[in-house]
Amino acid sequence: MIIRIMGEGQYRAPEALCDELNQIDNRIVVLVEEGKVEEFRSELARLISKIKEKGEPIEAEELLKSDIIVPPEDLSLEEAKDVFKGAGIFED
Repeated sequence: MIIRIMGEGQYRAPEALCDELNQIDNRIVVLVEEGKVEEFRSELARLISKIKEKGEPIEAEELLKSDIIVPPEDLSLEEAKDVFKGAGIFED
């Protein structure tokens, strides 16, 4: 799976990582619904960190279609309400 972090680049993620990211994504959906700003920010930072840590960076010269687009860490709670809803950005 190809994941783009807005403003930071793309990463190739193995299936095992996607499962882990989906769990974090589901937690973010709940936190956004509950309006828990600090917890939401923490989990979004954790999601991005996991992608960078365990994903394989894709060179900027290589143009690939992204399967998932992850918003930047500075996403506001109001903006997150449009992104992290339903099944979130990682579909189950």
